[in-house]
Amino acid sequence: MPIVPSRYQPPLPIDRIVVRDAPDVDALTMDVVFVGGGPAGFAGAIELARLVKRENESGGTLGDVQIAVLEKAEGLGEHNLSGAIVNPRAFRELFPEIAEEDLPFRGSVRGERVYFLTGGRAVRIPTPPTMANHGYYIASISEIVRWLGQQAESLGVNVFTGFPVDALLVDGQRVTGVRTTPSGLRRDYSHGSAYLPPAEIAATVTVLSEGTRGMLSEAYCEWQRITGENPQVFALGVKEVWETTRALDAVIHTLGWPLPSNAFGGSFIYPLASDLVAIGLVVGMDYPEVSLDVHVMLQRLKLHSLVRPILEGGRMVEWGAKTIPEGGYYALRNRRSGDGLVIIGDAAGYVEVASLKGIHYAMQSGMYAARAIFDALKSGDTSGGALGAYDRAVDGSYIAADLRKRRNMRLAFHGSNLYVGGIKAGVMTLTKGAFPGRKIVAPPDADVPRAEAPAERTPFIPDGTLTFSKLEANYRSGNATRDDIPSHLIVGADIPPVVAELYQHMCPAGVYERRGDELAVTPANCIDCKATDVIGPRWTPREGTSGPHYRRM
Repeated sequence: MPIVPSRYQPPLPIDRIVVRDAPDVDALTMDVVFVGGGPAGFAGAIELARLVKRENESGGTLGDVQIAVLEKAEGLGEHNLSGAIVNPRAFRELFPEIAEEDLPFRGSVRGERVYFLTGGRAVRIPTPPTMANHGYYIASISEIVRWLGQQAESLGVNVFTGFPVDALLVDGQRVTGVRTTPSGLRRDYSHGSAYLPPAEIAATVTVLSEGTRGMLSEAYCEWQRITGENPQVFALGVKEVWETTRALDAVIHTLGWPLPSNAFGGSFIYPLASDLVAIGLVVGMDYPEVSLDVHVMLQRLKLHSLVRPILEGGRMVEWGAKTIPEGGYYALRNRRSGDGLVIIGDAAGYVEVASLKGIHYAMQSGMYAARAIFDALKSGDTSGGALGAYDRAVDGSYIAADLRKRRNMRLAFHGSNLYVGGIKAGVMTLTKGAFPGRKIVAPPDADVPRAEAPAERTPFIPDGTLTFSKLEANYRSGNATRDDIPSHLIVGADIPPVVAELYQHMCPAGVYERRGDELAVTPANCIDCKATDVIGPRWTPREGTSGPHYRRM
């Protein structure tokens, strides 16, 4: 009998996340704090710092504006993972003084190929118009973030790494600041020798730039009862970076195998340098099988006759995973701002799945937020009414326009197999979204029934050279989380064996394991991909420096 994951998922602990406490008298005071040091947060901080600088240089009366970026990773870029092929539009607007060859990209897209795979063949197909990447750049998102951080610091932005945030401080309906996560706790929550209490940061405006499935953003919207026309849906991407012995001459995307026909997704293979390749597999989390395992499917993909020659003789140097918001236009919440608060980037769902793009939308949303915040600070009004200028800017921009053109393309695959969904998506492309002329309704991923599939005839056994176990892959993420750290995962009660099996396959990092009829949890393995939070146990922040340490993702 199919199981529905949401029946076993604990509720989001809003009372722990939205706290009705005034910031402590000893709190660090900032005018604007960005929670999350990714492309959205840094673009917003840079734009705001420049606006303030120009205002003051022209004789304005705004005065000194203290801007902070709080990042939970130990170092900038260490928790950032993306494909990534970058549309440079937002970079051109934010850095008009910098030549494109000096921006933090690995190189331009010089060729691209798309294949439909079966177990034994690779059939090249025409590149869908939405996936054409001419004029765009191949990049490492980790490197982009480090570069953006340097630009922000040069403008006087305060950048604090190793500071996860686990609570919003509120007064009535207004967000007044944030509280960070304590560190140095033992597994039983007693204070270890390196214990540091949480810190509080008071802020006139708090910007949630925390990335996909942001816990603060989710809690704030649930608290404020902010919804979209559809719930947000997600995909899980697992990625590796390989040092190779031969150069790859083009960007490659694949459809079909090893995914079953009832799952949405595909793979990418990008050249980062003459001897460096990124390979990844992305699968929608509305898949209907308990035993679907994205990490294992990526390992099988590498054995395909198209892919093996690219990697053979090389070595895997980095591995990681993250979730991606895929709901698109209909999943955008009806507002992404409030009294003293703005939500930007992936936390707000600005990803266009058909073109596989989100970085330039994230950065652009940060810039729109900065402009709205700047005007609000000048007027002395940082209410939701004033900060609503940000929503209006996004909704009237190319961000919303692009998402609207492809508003049903991801949803076309819900409940359809690859072939039927592909036909629907093709017609939607030709009609620029006019077909089918109505919203396709999709449930949350956790509400999708999952059925047990027959056992595989040939179980996956990693060879340690080309294919890897989850434990070995996790090691390549640089994960150095303390083994005796308190669990940051909230697991439901009375998890039945089939649900434990779902979690085991769902998690790419080996956090969950079915042992007999029981669920075993190893929290230190977590790499903050947030897949668990989509359909299973809830993710909450843990002490700074925990999680992966990506360098070239």
